[in-house]
Amino acid sequence: MTLPDLDDLIAEVDRTCDAALRPGGQEQPDWLALLTVAAGISGQLQALADDLVEDYVEHCRMHGVSWADIGAALGVTRQAVQQRFHAPHKRYTPEMLTEGLRQAMTHMKRAAVQHRNNYLGTEHLLYGLTAEDDTQENSAAQLLRAVGASPEKIHRAVETRLSLGASQAAERIAWTPFSRKAIAIAEERAEQQGSTFIDCDHLLLGLAQIGRGLAATVLGEAGITLETLEEAFVQGKSATA
Repeated sequence: MTLPDLDDLIAEVDRTCDAALRPGGQEQPDWLALLTVAAGISGQLQALADDLVEDYVEHCRMHGVSWADIGAALGVTRQAVQQRFHAPHKRYTPEMLTEGLRQAMTHMKRAAVQHRNNYLGTEHLLYGLTAEDDTQENSAAQLLRAVGASPEKIHRAVETRLSLGASQAAERIAWTPFSRKAIAIAEERAEQQGSTFIDCDHLLLGLAQIGRGLAATVLGEAGITLETLEEAFVQGKSATA
């Protein structure tokens, strides 16, 4: 993996910021506008770095590593690392999910186990949401069809991206930070809708809203945006009201 160097990042700022085009033939670009874009990119990189560390801290804890050893690895005290990472993550029980999402969860975990992954990433979530079942098509697949996308094609696209890992502890699978954020967003959307259950379409919207991770990449490549999904979601709920 090659990390971007400073010149690459500066070039990205120039490409991103319209002010860098120097409209009207002015001699100097809008440096404040460029700084604003640079700060935004810096924040995205920092958030990604934080998510990476958080993911491995969670795996260390799940496999019995002490807070003291984690702190030593990060170059901070045990108290500092506990304060930063000790907040418990919410557990989503089957009673909080629709039958469709429970079935999708089964496919998600099965994909992780079969590929020897010790984590549930956004790719596993999208894989499970688009997996075919003998029962009625779930609400995520219906939402994809409503925006003109094929759940089957999305499923195959995700399947080709699943990488083979080396995990021997398949029963101990942790959700990645992006996946946890996606289901937290899904819960919020269910509550806004007045539903007591989180459904597949809520989770699909959560994946799209995050806009990061492999699931977002696959959705983007298929031309699926959060805006189109939200519009179809609202129309679908209005039609059934």
